[in-house]
Amino acid sequence: MLNISQNVRLNMEQRLTPQQILLSTLLQLPLLSLEQRIKSELEVNPVLEEGEDTEEEQEDIDEPIEENSDSDETEKIKAELELLENNNHNDEYDKEELEQAQAETDLENFINDEESYQIRAPKDKNEEDYERPEVFKPTLPEHLTEQFHMLDINAQELAIGDYLIWNIRDDGYLDPSVNLENVAKMFETDVETVEKVLRKIQFLDPTGVGSRNLRECLMVQLEEQGKEDTLAYRILKDHFDDFKNKRYDKIMEALQIGKEELQKAIDMILHLNPKPGEGSFDARSNYIVPDFIVEKVDDKLVVSLNDWNIPPLRISNLYKKMLLNRKKYDKETRKYIRKKVESARWFITSIYQRKITMLKVMEAIVEKQREFFEKGPEYIKPLTMREIAEMIGMDISTVSRVANGKYVQTDYGVFELKYFFNEKIENEDGEEISTRKIKNRIKEIIENEDPHKPLSDLKIAQILKEEGYPIARRTVAKYREQLGIPVARLRKGL
Repeated sequence: MLNISQNVRLNMEQRLTPQQILLSTLLQLPLLSLEQRIKSELEVNPVLEEGEDTEEEQEDIDEPIEENSDSDETEKIKAELELLENNNHNDEYDKEELEQAQAETDLENFINDEESYQIRAPKDKNEEDYERPEVFKPTLPEHLTEQFHMLDINAQELAIGDYLIWNIRDDGYLDPSVNLENVAKMFETDVETVEKVLRKIQFLDPTGVGSRNLRECLMVQLEEQGKEDTLAYRILKDHFDDFKNKRYDKIMEALQIGKEELQKAIDMILHLNPKPGEGSFDARSNYIVPDFIVEKVDDKLVVSLNDWNIPPLRISNLYKKMLLNRKKYDKETRKYIRKKVESARWFITSIYQRKITMLKVMEAIVEKQREFFEKGPEYIKPLTMREIAEMIGMDISTVSRVANGKYVQTDYGVFELKYFFNEKIENEDGEEISTRKIKNRIKEIIENEDPHKPLSDLKIAQILKEEGYPIARRTVAKYREQLGIPVARLRKGL
């Protein structure tokens, strides 16, 4: 007897459109990388070109089309192109405009929208004053992104990977502030998926990049070499604390090995790279070009994008005419052109959305950190990315992408956008204090300690408590580790 049953199952899954992925990628790129990306796009898409339409070119597009062509389709495409010419973006923007831009994903919307994206140099600046340094080598995030995008992964994993890559520090380690559980919530997935993506990143070149600690970094390098069965790998896996603190007797006793075997294992470990991000990909060897400029004009803080060198982009008039001419060009040719036009429109619109989004985020930061920009770094306030996201009505992941790797030029120097985001604690008077101030104070205390009698985390916590900062010993240890300062026992030998 045949049993037939029917089940109804409701599934929820997140699918990122190609436009969303493109915008996410462009948001993460700092200024110099964006310039390189635009040059690359101009090379691969013949429909996309630099420049602005002239009146003569527009008149050329308006010339009559052959009578033998399909009049209905011709008139439709021509009307679309006319609408495209009549739309012009200006420097003002609002939330409705952003939402409209984000909704335009089909071909007709791409053709009906404005075809050029223009950047103007600041009116009060002389272009000769700007000297753009040559980029002679990629940064670590760019090097990793190029490799990661070649992997066989889905759209969600691609977005997660891009986010993690741009949160990797210059030394090659994942930023300690990145919590994989929070990343999973951000992308509406599980921690296992984020871990899986992180593992893929760790096996890119240089091996071990994106690790969360030294132990993981060294183990990944041995795994990549196929040395999981070695004594060195076992020491890292099961006896890392003893190895790190040079308690070799305990290791030999636990593993029942002699000095010679231990020495060979140690030599193998010492030949690994403890800081995979340093060397060829040291960001300090490249110039920092600020993405934003914040200036005080007539007692007002004015935010501007330092993107004067981004060229105006448009869809080629030659290819517009080819779309209109059904007699001369066959269906396959015009299909190819329409596909390239769609890709160009996605790119142009995404760059425009990038400008809008970045300005919104930076202006919100300026509003929240007004005292910093008016009085100086000592007036920085506690601020989280979630506050900015709620303030401008965007997702926290979008704010994170804007902040990663971007810099702002202020009256007090050039700062990374991440500098403005920090947690808070309350002092004994109930006043909110930025954790950055606490970290700076911990650093000062350690710098002024007696090198022969370094202070323990407990003692530092007591000093801070006396100064009105009631934080626990484990919090001091956390901040000390984030500052890259070793424990008291190891500082004594320095």
